[in-house]
Amino acid sequence: MHGNQVGVVEQNSSTRPEESAESPLIAVIDDDASFNTAIGRLLRLWGFRTQSFASAEEFLRSGDLNGTSCVIADVRMPAMSGVELQAHLRAEGHCVPFIFITAFPVEISRARALKAGAICFLTKPFDGDVLIECLESALGGRCDGTSK
Repeated sequence: MHGNQVGVVEQNSSTRPEESAESPLIAVIDDDASFNTAIGRLLRLWGFRTQSFASAEEFLRSGDLNGTSCVIADVRMPAMSGVELQAHLRAEGHCVPFIFITAFPVEISRARALKAGAICFLTKPFDGDVLIECLESALGGRCDGTSK
């Protein structure tokens, strides 16, 4: 694959954006701590602020929801799945964009997530550049996955 595989993070520092307090906050939710670490590093290299959570419930208890610009969530997690988290937030009136990641691509989960407005549905391992493209789309669009 071209670009950066997640976990192998390289970028020319002269083209890297600066992280600032105004940078979008991206919530990374995955029960795999090493994956959260790798994604967090990649996103910080691109100037995003990140907050990692080991579960959907931890994210909901955090108080970070209103400041979150985008959620990157694993589809399969103990207790509440990423797709269930998306449905819960939508039912509560929260319209934060979602990007889903999974090591177990199941078409019904993919279809459900995309129908509910997910911006992207990525299968692990994926190219880091693809994730950045998904984030740019998420941050430039509306909650329903369409552009402004």
